Amino acid sequence: MTHGAFTLSRNAFGKLVYTPAEGGQAEEVVPVRAFPIHAESEHISLVGPGGHEVAWISRLADLPGDVARLIREELGRREFMPEILRIVSVASYITPTTWTVETHRGETQLWLKSEQDIRRISSSKLLISDGHGIHFLIRDLERLDRNSRRILDRFL
Repeated sequence: MTHGAFTLSRNAFGKLVYTPAEGGQAEEVVPVRAFPIHAESEHISLVGPGGHEVAWISRLADLPGDVARLIREELGRREFMPEILRIVSVASYITPTTWTVETHRGETQLWLKSEQDIRRISSSKLLISDGHGIHFLIRDLERLDRNSRRILDRFL
């Protein structure tokens, strides 16, 4: 369904409720990004509990501020993707190996099984999948410090 006039609110349990202008409701809708890394604020589907799309949002910027805020909050709860700010150290330059990284949520370790688990998303973005299924994002290679880039270059 193409985005039109609708309201979005939370029910007593904190779940999103979608109400289209023409009436009716969809309880417990979930926002899902079509392109989560490339277009974080675009191409979002609101999906009902049965897995059916109830609304399509081309751009969050086109929505009223309170509706966009609710969608961003819900996406933040659902999507756990730590952003790597710095690579502190690596146990070895031969995979599998353990990396110690500083993320926007604090310092942690990730287990890199192979170099193929580092995927280039764009010229400046990388997605690293660790051996436990957690995806780490490097949003901008140029913003990494020199030592982090040097370590990363050994694996690319």
